[in-house]
Amino acid sequence: MKVKISNCVLELLEGDITEMQTEAIVNAANARLILGGGVAGAIKRKGGPKIQEECNKTGGTFVGGAVKTTGGNLKARYVIHAVGPQWFDSAHHKMGKGNEDEKLKNATLNSLKLADENNIKSISFPAISTGIFGFPIERCAKIMLRTTIDYLKGQTGLEKIIFCLFGQDSYEVFEKQLKQETLK
Repeated sequence: MKVKISNCVLELLEGDITEMQTEAIVNAANARLILGGGVAGAIKRKGGPKIQEECNKTGGTFVGGAVKTTGGNLKARYVIHAVGPQWFDSAHHKMGKGNEDEKLKNATLNSLKLADENNIKSISFPAISTGIFGFPIERCAKIMLRTTIDYLKGQTGLEKIIFCLFGQDSYEVFEKQLKQETLK
C-alpha cells in the first residue's frame, strides 16, 4: 500500500528490511547498541562487523533515542539504530517502566529527524519494539504511523518512507491503521 503525504511517498511492504534499497534502514536497537537477535541480528549478519564497531564507539543511547552508523555491506548506506521501549522481558513479565507510547513516538521521531539532519531522502522502518521487546503491534502501528504522518506535514527533505513489516499479519495491522490515518 502506498500513500502520498506532502512531498513524500509512504509505503507499506511485507519483507526483509535488510534487503531494502532505501538510503537508510532503521534497526530496532537496544540501549547498549549490541546487535543481538531479531532485526538487529539480521543486520549484523548481512551488514558485517563494521556496523557493530561503530555502535561500540558510540557506546549506546537512551530509550527513544536514535544513532546513525554505516550500512556496512547492506544495500542501505546507513543504519539508524532506534531504541524502542521494552514491553515484556524474555520470560514475558510486564517490563514497562512507564511512558512506553511516548518512548516509541520519540524513537520514530528521532529517526526521522536524524535522517533529515543527514540529508537522507529515503528510509525503511521495521515495527519497532514488537519483536522480543513484546510491544503490541496494533499500538505500534498507530504510534509509528501517526508520528510519521504528523512529521511529514512539517518541513522535511524525506521523499520516501517505507514500513517494511515482517510477516503478513504485521503488514495487515499497519495497512488497516494507515487506511484509518489517511481518512482523517
